[in-house]
Amino acid sequence: MAKTISFTYKEKDYLLEFTNKTVKQMSLNGFRVGDLEDNPIVALPDLFAGAFLAHHRYVKRELIDEIYTNMTDKEALLANLGEMYAEPIKALTDEPEDESKKVMWEVIG
Repeated sequence: MAKTISFTYKEKDYLLEFTNKTVKQMSLNGFRVGDLEDNPIVALPDLFAGAFLAHHRYVKRELIDEIYTNMTDKEALLANLGEMYAEPIKALTDEPEDESKKVMWEVIG
């Protein structure tokens, strides 16, 4: 099961999560994992904002940035967001669990 982060801000509950669809959308919008190290001033808030897409797509960026500013233990928060972001990517290379649905392939030639 995918990891999520939940919190309440100004009496509203939020659930942060990454899915295949939201990771793809972030990539199409220009987010690059390498920027977390190369350009963290932009990438870290973008990673946080991307986690809103699955359940809170219409929350304005200004509010997301306000919430981020007020989050505690940001190092642990960002470490967990990084792990969460990687989950859908890793799932692309996982082996199928259902033996009856596995498709075997081979290289010819």
